[in-house]
Amino acid sequence: MTETVTTPAVRAPAAPALSGPGLFTVLLAAALPLVDFFIVNVALPTIGADLAAGEAVLELVVAGYGVAYAVLLVLGGRLGDLFGRRRLFLGGMAAFGLTSLACGLAPGAWSLVAARIAQGASAAAMLPQVLATIQAATSGTRRARAMSLYGATAGLSMVAGQILGGVLVAADLAGSGWRTIFLVNVPVVLLGLVLAVRHVPETRSQHPEPVDGPGTILLAVSLLTLLAPLTEGRAAGWPLWTWLALAAFPVAAAAFYAVERRADRAGRTPLVPPSLFALASLRRGLVLMVPFSMGFSGFMFVIALALQKGAGLGPVPAGLALAPMAVVFLFVSLAGPRLIARYGTRVVTAGSLVQGVGVLLIVLAAWRDWPHLGFGSLLPGAAVAGAGQALQLPNVFRIVMSEVPPARAGVGSGVMVTTQQSALALGVATLGTLFLSLVPHHGMRDALVIALLVQLAGIVLTGLLSLRLPRTVG
Repeated sequence: MTETVTTPAVRAPAAPALSGPGLFTVLLAAALPLVDFFIVNVALPTIGADLAAGEAVLELVVAGYGVAYAVLLVLGGRLGDLFGRRRLFLGGMAAFGLTSLACGLAPGAWSLVAARIAQGASAAAMLPQVLATIQAATSGTRRARAMSLYGATAGLSMVAGQILGGVLVAADLAGSGWRTIFLVNVPVVLLGLVLAVRHVPETRSQHPEPVDGPGTILLAVSLLTLLAPLTEGRAAGWPLWTWLALAAFPVAAAAFYAVERRADRAGRTPLVPPSLFALASLRRGLVLMVPFSMGFSGFMFVIALALQKGAGLGPVPAGLALAPMAVVFLFVSLAGPRLIARYGTRVVTAGSLVQGVGVLLIVLAAWRDWPHLGFGSLLPGAAVAGAGQALQLPNVFRIVMSEVPPARAGVGSGVMVTTQQSALALGVATLGTLFLSLVPHHGMRDALVIALLVQLAGIVLTGLLSLRLPRTVG
């Protein structure tokens, strides 16, 4: 009788799992860039007075960060796929801490602008690794929960950044004034680095592709020719270069699409694969994200200016006036996974209706109570709007990434965050420019009301677009 020897089957190595502390660490990193995008809104008057900076230079403090961040996000996602997401995460976080220190110690306005641009580039290396790690190191209900928490973190960070900015500027710790809004990042980054070394797993694409040089350059040119003139044009007086840049944008965008499509058809992996947009959830979710993010950032910018320059509030009352929005956003967003599981993507549609009611309540408060606008009069509208935003943003993040395969997690997250960040910058540029242009002719109250009604139109558009989302989320 011959004895049969069986050889144990060779199992593929298990995918790395993202633990609870690891998820906390990447969400902490996700909060930092968004907090820093909004934290300067209430600090700009103080920065201008301290550094003798004009309006155009102050706009660059905001725009330089936002444009560098948006331009390099997709490249950051690709580099994470190629070299390892944990490695890029650690490097990007360390650079974010160093550039935050440079911002806080900047001796003049132009050195602050340079440090902010470098800070935005550092954020672009760090942030795409957050979503890519969640996508590659979680699955099933754990991924759904992690994505909902990511969306909640993103929305909360945008509101909390403005509140934190007001508190830190007013606190004037050790006479540091506005510098604390940047220096506060340093201990947070040190904590994040310690936690990341211990708890964030290494993941990368199984079939990494080299960096798409032509695509990277053309995407950067496309975003720069759109965002730079829109964010700087009004403050600079719309010089010739702004019009030339806007005229070049459609040409650069068409060239980018042609190059990416050619690479995709040739079997290579371009920077932004057009085939990725065959995923209906990603394509339709990104389209919806544009008006939502533009309205969100435009509102935050306009309300900060109106409360400080029009209603005469200090940095702390101006920031705390939005506290109800942050608190309600946090609690409602935690219910997102259960609501999506029960009602599908119609939760997003309901969110747009609720947000619209909240913005209308803010419009009525501004019309009725101006210039005595503050925490009490904004409370109902801010709370209702926060609930509506919480029903939309975390769920849209989850919808966009729901069908992206783990091998393309870095590319998918880079495309999504680039869309969001570009829309945030466009919201400040468009709604902010409209508001500031109306103030001299119509006064602060009417300019605020008109800007909010324009945002309301964007909310209606978001609601209509949500009807095209897939009914269920994988």
